[in-house]
Amino acid sequence: MRTAARLGATVVGLAAVLGAGWGLGALVGPVGTPASAAEHAGEDDHAGGGGHAAPAPAGSDLPAGLAVSAEGHTLDLAADALPAGDAVPLSFRLLGPDGTPVTAYDTVHEQDLHLVVVRRDLSGYQHLHPGLAPDGTWTTAVALQPGSWRVLADATPTALGHGLVLGADLAVGGTSEPVPLPAPSPTAEVDGYTVTVEGDLVAGQESEVVLRVARDGVPVTDLQPYLGARGHLVALRAGDLGYLHVHPTGASGREVRFAVRVPAAGAHRLFLDFRHGDVVRTAAVTVDAR
Repeated sequence: MRTAARLGATVVGLAAVLGAGWGLGALVGPVGTPASAAEHAGEDDHAGGGGHAAPAPAGSDLPAGLAVSAEGHTLDLAADALPAGDAVPLSFRLLGPDGTPVTAYDTVHEQDLHLVVVRRDLSGYQHLHPGLAPDGTWTTAVALQPGSWRVLADATPTALGHGLVLGADLAVGGTSEPVPLPAPSPTAEVDGYTVTVEGDLVAGQESEVVLRVARDGVPVTDLQPYLGARGHLVALRAGDLGYLHVHPTGASGREVRFAVRVPAAGAHRLFLDFRHGDVVRTAAVTVDAR
């Protein structure tokens, strides 16, 4: 196996940083059809749940996911180049300080590992939950378009005792064209749903972001739990794809609230997961953190 250690890979065709404000993005439709809502009955939103990522070192403005190795652990891709396709097998391991695959993980938000696979121009995005083999190999199927991608593994190895996010580059063969970040807009459309996002991001400060969902002009007030929460938000910084995974601080009626703290200014892409009608959908917007 080859470890993808190219930490400074060339950014593929990112647009110039947008002016302040929200941006409507290319939307990722259903990301899965999880278990029925009845299986989650009685579960509460994770008030103050925060994100999965371990904090950056003191005095650092670096978000998580920029390194292939950290704290003695390494993200080891089975292959750092794959073909394009709708269901391409992707396998990897997390190697521990002794070089052997990690096989024991703590469950966080109902999963032992959260995998984000994103194209470097932020035009493609998937949040997945791979299966773990006894030998420590994680495997999942991923939809890949030609271009340069980033694989981000978010997990808590039991022996480490806290969350860790590692990232590795993945090349996908074929002809590709860069997709620019979209124009500012406070709303996004996906599968007949209108998602409205309110809030401003201020670098180095906790900012509240509020998510509201409507369908055919009617507010959706019965969002279903997904991974134990009413919604999820992943923030990725344009350019280096610095990563932040956020869960709600609360949800009531028609809105879901998040507390987001980005470490540095610049354009960020926000991917918002919500579940309704037993289907998880993802809306994407762009915001420029002040």
